[in-house]
Amino acid sequence: MPALTDYAQIAAGKVRELYRVDDELLLLVASDRISAFDWVLPTAIPDKGAVLTAMSVFWFEALGDIVPNHLVADDDPRIPAEVRGRALLVRSLDMIQFECVARGYLTGSGLVDYKRTGAVCGVELPAGLVEASRLAEPIFTPATKAPIGQHDENISYEEMVADAGEETAAELRDLTIKVYSRGAEIAEKAGVILADTKLEFGRDASGRIVLGDEVLTPDSSRYWPAEGYVAGKVQPSYDKQYVRDWLTSPESGWDRKSDTPPPPLPDEVVAATRAKYVEAYERVTGKRF
Repeated sequence: MPALTDYAQIAAGKVRELYRVDDELLLLVASDRISAFDWVLPTAIPDKGAVLTAMSVFWFEALGDIVPNHLVADDDPRIPAEVRGRALLVRSLDMIQFECVARGYLTGSGLVDYKRTGAVCGVELPAGLVEASRLAEPIFTPATKAPIGQHDENISYEEMVADAGEETAAELRDLTIKVYSRGAEIAEKAGVILADTKLEFGRDASGRIVLGDEVLTPDSSRYWPAEGYVAGKVQPSYDKQYVRDWLTSPESGWDRKSDTPPPPLPDEVVAATRAKYVEAYERVTGKRF
């Protein structure tokens, strides 16, 4: 069985690393690292990489009739033992350099845009919407892909068309909305709201558009419990909320506006965050972690 060092590392993100297996295949490894406010934190969250990997596998299978994906296997002798359970064998793609975002609810940077302009990425929305308002229908709000440590920048659909071409932009928009809608429908049956999600696509050797990276995980999506949902307030969330809340609390002693790296996370924040990731996986998929 190969070791991870047998493969050349070709990319590393905040959470994931990418290794070259051969001319056609890559190894996508999810670490237990966690990022917040554009910093990779010094404390890992146990099992986070395994949860993200298992969740992606579930969704790639559930979405297979909508769009092809890059997954080859999650259990294969070419996956080294040291990363098994948190690594996927995937097809190499020519990645399209946009983040494809679908929003069914108004929150985050979308809410900031809306408050400033009455629109999100150029999509006009009705007056009077508030934090966590459900939109009449999901909207497509693309972003540019930023280097590590920088923010992705929201752009309009027209800007995407100018860069990617009308045909590609339209296909990406339609696929993103279809994936989000299927995901939201499945999550809703499990008592969970899929508020928004960020997808990445690439082209395979034949030129067709293929879903890549991770899909509908708590790192790339906002999941809220449906129970207790009410628009007008920030919703409890199945993701890094505990981490963000602690970092911005007086207890952490960290100034988000400074250039100082965030401090290590306390054990109780680590445990609560791990529990949220596991709960998200179990509720949405109906499987035990």
